[in-house]
Amino acid sequence: MIRAVIFDFDGTILDTESVWYESFRETLAEHGVELPLSVFAQGIGTYDDGMFRYIMEKVGSEEVLDGIKKAAILRHHEKAAALRPREGVVSYLREARELGLRIGLATSSPRSWVEPFLETHELADFFETLCTQDDVERVKPDPALYRLAAERLGVAPEEAVAFEDSANGARSAVAAGVRCVIVPNPMTEALQFERYDARLRSFEEKPLAQLLDSLG
Repeated sequence: MIRAVIFDFDGTILDTESVWYESFRETLAEHGVELPLSVFAQGIGTYDDGMFRYIMEKVGSEEVLDGIKKAAILRHHEKAAALRPREGVVSYLREARELGLRIGLATSSPRSWVEPFLETHELADFFETLCTQDDVERVKPDPALYRLAAERLGVAPEEAVAFEDSANGARSAVAAGVRCVIVPNPMTEALQFERYDARLRSFEEKPLAQLLDSLG
């Protein structure tokens, strides 16, 4: 019996990942450096400094790298102001509440990053618990975040369903024993997902109750 749903944040609730990629790609283009999506994608759903190592190899200077980071962050702030929750995700949260499901969030990002977005978009009240980078020693793909979320929600891992957009996030959920529904975004739709229980093109593809019935 499914008693809880646990949502990833970046890329799943809000597509912050596309905005980060655009911000770094545009900033690097001003320095004559191309940023392949494959390099950026290494860090989606986890913490990985592979992109910064790549940039350092291209620019050869810590000072230039720091300048690129600062410029990309400024670009991101401007672009993020226009972000809205992904289509259908608010309907899923409302339906989960109507169905009496426990609702949690599990993200590799810090709480200081997540909370302002949740407050801005009036989503904070949906979540009984926020499990973030601050709560665990290892982020996704390690299963710690999903195990913690299930524990805080008072359910066994097999009684929960995770919603993820990234391969690292899906690995985390599956390793924790949580059923996983992947809802890729433009940054992650071409990634290789190893294991999952269902795949949606968007949260509008089918109602939550219908999806949960199909999971058994």
